[in-house]
Amino acid sequence: MFALVDGNNFYVSCERVFRPSLVGRPVVVLSNNDGCAIARSNEAKALGVRMGHPWFQCRHLEAQGLVALSANFALYGDMSDRMMSLVAHHAPRQEIYSIDESFLDFTGIRGNRTAIGHALREQVLTWTGLPTCVGFGATKTLAKLANHVAKTAERKPGLYPPELAQVCDFGRLSDEQLDAVFAATEVGEVWGVGRRIGTALVESGVRTVLDLKHADPAALRRNFSVVLEKTVRELQGTSCVDLDDQPRQKQQIMVSRSFGQGVLRLEDLNEAVSTFAARAAEKLRLDASAAGAVLVFIRTSPFRASDAQYSGSVTVPMVQPTSDTGRIVRAACNGLRQIFRPGFRYAKAGVMLVDLGSEGQSQGELDLEPTEIDRSRLMAVMDGVNQRFGRGSLSMASTGTIGPARQWGMRQERRTPDYTTSWRDIPIVRA
Repeated sequence: MFALVDGNNFYVSCERVFRPSLVGRPVVVLSNNDGCAIARSNEAKALGVRMGHPWFQCRHLEAQGLVALSANFALYGDMSDRMMSLVAHHAPRQEIYSIDESFLDFTGIRGNRTAIGHALREQVLTWTGLPTCVGFGATKTLAKLANHVAKTAERKPGLYPPELAQVCDFGRLSDEQLDAVFAATEVGEVWGVGRRIGTALVESGVRTVLDLKHADPAALRRNFSVVLEKTVRELQGTSCVDLDDQPRQKQQIMVSRSFGQGVLRLEDLNEAVSTFAARAAEKLRLDASAAGAVLVFIRTSPFRASDAQYSGSVTVPMVQPTSDTGRIVRAACNGLRQIFRPGFRYAKAGVMLVDLGSEGQSQGELDLEPTEIDRSRLMAVMDGVNQRFGRGSLSMASTGTIGPARQWGMRQERRTPDYTTSWRDIPIVRA
């Protein structure tokens, strides 16, 4: 038996924890550079705001009370860590699936799962202020679908039985009750059924989850893929996807950003690329990995038809796999100088670390040059200082000075404070 715990409208909920005045109001969180909606409250959905809705197309809804906020990923990541640590106490195994979702393995746990789910919700809400929904199922696909039912039953009363709101346990439903829920659910709501496959299924007569459950798995494998066959078998109660409670080592790490305004100078691009490379190196060390090469890219905006267009990239191999910030930044800046072309208005840059392997494992070779100094202790001190006092407290000189002087910085005109990760932004409560 699996459970899926999911934060409701997670980014918006994180903002509401520290601004209770936003509760009950339509709220959207915007993407980098305040481009489009990446999170919506139920009230914003009711106003017609779609996921990915460009902000300039829905800005007029401010007249109807819509509140738009710039994304604050530092806040969301920290709140996610707090939520996941609480959820983990309710089962022996946990798989963190995304920033707001985690699977729990309830195999062998006895008791009323619905009551356990409500107790879990109450603890997370009380301790963090984040609302959640819980879905239980014999497979991960069923648990994911049960979570959807729990959310929808709360948001759209009447579509599902009211007792399934907030916490939905498919294991407590009879076959007839479960089929009724499946018949009321569109096939596109099944985990792994994307828009393209969902459209093809509907055209072939498979419109609901119940239709998909009764479909021939072998035929679906022939016409679609083995993944869809496994999905059907999971809907039928056969577990095909186990809990992944040991995170896999990343195959690549990328940090990139679109700029708030066009960048012309190599010096500004150098600051941006240095910052991205340093952040990627930090992620690399967290994964206990080392990079064998550094890929750098820059490009103009294809949406600015009046601008001259250019896109360039280069991969810089490392002499030895490394996680050293200084060496990775140096390689990235060398690559940038190779691909930079003056006279273009650059809109985006990025750094990707590739050819990753485990830290400390590298092929031996005859070294005819002086051995480089091992700076792993320096990197550990650097990471420790930045974790304690905030990212960027210690940085490479080439990243420049943090502040409004950065020409390549993102446009985040509506960003809220870092309430939980910055001393200067900690809320002060007065009686």
